[in-house]
Amino acid sequence: MIVAGEASGDRHGAELFLALKAMSPAVTGIGMGSTCMREAGIELCVDASNIGVIGIVEVLRHYREIKRALEQVKKTLREQQPDLLICVDYKEFNYKLATYAKQCGVKVLFYVSPQVWAWRPGRVKKYGRVIDMMAVIFPFEVPYYEREKVPVRYVGHPSVDTVKPKYTKAAVRGHFEINADTPVIGLLPGSRHNEINRLLPEMLMAAEQIAGQLPGCQFMLPQANSVSDELIASYLATATVNVRVVKQEFYDVVQCCDAVLTTSGTATLEIALLEVPMVIVYKLSALTYGLGRLLVNIDFIGLPN
Repeated sequence: MIVAGEASGDRHGAELFLALKAMSPAVTGIGMGSTCMREAGIELCVDASNIGVIGIVEVLRHYREIKRALEQVKKTLREQQPDLLICVDYKEFNYKLATYAKQCGVKVLFYVSPQVWAWRPGRVKKYGRVIDMMAVIFPFEVPYYEREKVPVRYVGHPSVDTVKPKYTKAAVRGHFEINADTPVIGLLPGSRHNEINRLLPEMLMAAEQIAGQLPGCQFMLPQANSVSDELIASYLATATVNVRVVKQEFYDVVQCCDAVLTTSGTATLEIALLEVPMVIVYKLSALTYGLGRLLVNIDFIGLPN
């Protein structure tokens, strides 16, 4: 069973399952995820497209949906009794699920550690009580678990292997039929619906200012699988700038850009790997932001930094 609640986790879960399938063709998968995991051949008991949210206020707004999803996954785990539960990111949800799996006698691999190096390092002990192995994606995370004698293994960041555009920098403009001398700005408002609602209007206002100072500029938006066409279209319908929406070609869109406006998260690392300059933005409720300022103990919001 593989369980992911966000777009990046959906990709990581799908890639992990395909790698397992290559090693052992008889393996089957069930779980929670979205488009990538479904296309990889995992039978989904819950579609997670609408429950990937960040922030206290944001989680409370979707509490009923998230609780229903958790109960459904628990039911499936109880009935199917998988050989292994792989929790991909989605920390609090998957912690509760891992606790339940432990009670059911199902082994638990947690893939992508909670960011204990950024806030609440005490969670290491908490997670250590309910998992059988923690697979971390940054080498500096290992000592946090080793100090508490929690089984841990550094497996590398999946983006290093997957960030591979189809086209070279020289050829990508031709693929999108954009002149080599046209300035191109990428707009990456996120993969969660609440991120689109909060960030896309702000990015469009920024795009209008950029267009005023940089006539002829082309704006491109690589649409995440987890985001509906209708949601994106509802905002672009009233925009005063022309934004080209592209699906299924995230890396090539980014490589085509001279600069990118992006949400924080996994995308920032992927953009850095493609060596494209970026401005990182995020917008939360005032309560979530205030609590974050009190609890988070790092200086940078961007993963590359």
